[in-house]
Amino acid sequence: MTGSRALLIVDVQPTFCEGGELAVSGGNLVADRIADHLKAHRDDYRLTITSQDWHQDPGAHFSEHPDFVDSWPPHGLAGTPNAELHPAVAAALAPSGADVTIKKGLRQAAYSAFDGTAPDGRTLAEVLRSAGIDELDVCGIAESHCVRASALDALAAGLTVRLLTDLTVPVTEESGAAARAEISSAGGVLTTSGAGSR
Repeated sequence: MTGSRALLIVDVQPTFCEGGELAVSGGNLVADRIADHLKAHRDDYRLTITSQDWHQDPGAHFSEHPDFVDSWPPHGLAGTPNAELHPAVAAALAPSGADVTIKKGLRQAAYSAFDGTAPDGRTLAEVLRSAGIDELDVCGIAESHCVRASALDALAAGLTVRLLTDLTVPVTEESGAAARAEISSAGGVLTTSGAGSR
C-alpha cells in the first residue's frame, strides 16, 4: 500500500459511455483501462473512491433544449442502470466494491466529486481528511468536465494531485487540452497509469 495516496474514479457510468444518455466517445475503453489499473494496482492505494452522477431533480442542469455548457440532456438518473458504475469497473472492484462511494447531484449540477457525499453523509474532503490522505490520483469521465472540476477542487483542498491522462477521456480534444492545462497550472501533475507510484 502506498502511504497516503487514494484513487478517485470520477463518474465512470454507462450514462457517459457509448450508448448512454450523454455519451463520450472512448468512454467504454477508458472504463476497461481503469478496470485493468484496479486489478494491477488497487493495493497501491490506501483508499479507492468512486463518484457517480446521481440526479433526481437537478433543476436547470437538465433541459429539453440543452446548450451543452450549463444545461444537458437528462443523464445519471438516480436508481437507473445507466447511473450505476460501469460493469467493467464494478467487476474489477468486486466483491467488496469501492472503499468509498460518492454520489452527487441529486438536486443540483454537482460536477465535482467534492460536491457529493458518502453514504454516511460525509463529504469527500471529510473522508480524505479522516483517512489521512494527502495524495490523490484522479481518473474517469469526462476529463473536460467532472474530472477537471474534481482535480481542481482536490488541489484547492491542498492535496497533491496526479491526473492519470490515459485513464480519462474528454468530450472534445480541445476541451481536454484546456482541462489538462488548467490542472497543470493549478499545480497538478499530468502522468500516466504506468508511470510508477512516485
